[in-house]
Amino acid sequence: MRSIFREYDIRGIFEKELNEDIVKKIGYHLGRRIDGDYVAVGYDARLHSPTLFGWLASGLNKAGKRVLGMGMVPTGVNYFSNYIKFDVEGKNVTPSASIQITGSHNPPEYNGFKITIDKKPFFGDDIYALGEDVLASDISIEDDERSIPIPVKERYIDYMLEEFDHLRGLEQDIAVDCGNGVAGVVLEPIFEGLGLSYRSLYCEPDGTFPNHHPDPSEEENLKDLKELLDEKTIGFAYDGDADRIAVLTKKHNFKGDELAVIFARHMDDPVVVGEVKCSQAMYDEIDKIGKAIMYKTGHSNLKVKIAEVDADFAAEVSGHLFFNDRYFGFDDAIYATLRVLELIQKGVDLDKEIERLPKLYNTPEIKLPTTEDRKFLIIEELKKRLSNPPSSFPPIRQIIDVDGVRVVFDDGWALVRASNTTPVLVTRFEAKDAQKARVYQEAMMGLLKDLV
Repeated sequence: MRSIFREYDIRGIFEKELNEDIVKKIGYHLGRRIDGDYVAVGYDARLHSPTLFGWLASGLNKAGKRVLGMGMVPTGVNYFSNYIKFDVEGKNVTPSASIQITGSHNPPEYNGFKITIDKKPFFGDDIYALGEDVLASDISIEDDERSIPIPVKERYIDYMLEEFDHLRGLEQDIAVDCGNGVAGVVLEPIFEGLGLSYRSLYCEPDGTFPNHHPDPSEEENLKDLKELLDEKTIGFAYDGDADRIAVLTKKHNFKGDELAVIFARHMDDPVVVGEVKCSQAMYDEIDKIGKAIMYKTGHSNLKVKIAEVDADFAAEVSGHLFFNDRYFGFDDAIYATLRVLELIQKGVDLDKEIERLPKLYNTPEIKLPTTEDRKFLIIEELKKRLSNPPSSFPPIRQIIDVDGVRVVFDDGWALVRASNTTPVLVTRFEAKDAQKARVYQEAMMGLLKDLV
């Protein structure tokens, strides 16, 4: 059971791991960590999310909290609730915390909790400590599913209609694939309220995900959307809880680091945070017009870093996009969609923007299975070997160890990092051409071969 308490969230299989006893205790012990009376709770489209809501509410009520029920909403709407006042019991109330019940892009039998307290992500050591308390607890918690409904979905839609009123009637062909996740419950009302013309796929929430897996970072899940694209169409796809986005044209599938460059080009003196997996082209291009900061992978890490350095924007390659420029600094794929459409309205040609980037070759993530006990030890041993590499090893210009090891060579880089959520090492390689990338890959794999 300890494995459900992960670096960025709590996640496991419904009933097998996220059972009634455990979830009630999570609600209780989490509630005891929250100052203030009100906790906003929402959920995604999974069939068991309402059941988990009842169990979680029982624990929160036992801890003396007042549960504010959002119903079915995207994760971005959940985060949004932390910045809004609601009329509750005759008082103007801003939630002290929010919890999103979601399995994100995992298979239908999974679910979990993404937690925000005092507008900050609750993650890492805090989650692990919560897990220890939950697993050691023998408290008995009765059913108490009381909650107070709040109109956060409606407030979110109204906010977007006001903020992006200038998009009203935009003449642009749009195609969206919601993957039967929860994106459509706010995306479609916003598009319709702005008078936008769009074609939609799978926007009806269905937690069995009957059409394809809700993970837009996998190309196979984008094939239906690609069939809707022509030279004049922009496409958007979302993961199960709509905190990640894929942006597509007929010519290109834009990764998060590519979008970061495009957005930064249209900000004044931008400060942008990227993860260690981002292309060097992103860092170099943004440094020409502002400042790019490399930091750890993970949506919680990036949200913390944005606040620390007051960055305008942050990005992960996988499609987590964080706007602190005119927004609140959290990852929200619906908001990102509207910012992309705003660029198009201004006359930005996304394909031409990408053509201006240096031409580099990069590999997808290559994952090496290991164990939870070994993965971080391997990284430490790899650092020792890199301090005295074999004579055949490519010359090293720099070693960046903010998250794993990113080794910078003359014509590219290699990354090896331990996943925070699974027992694997994640590797990625980039160079000026495929041959150089292969050289760097073979050199790093040679150092790793008897460690994994």
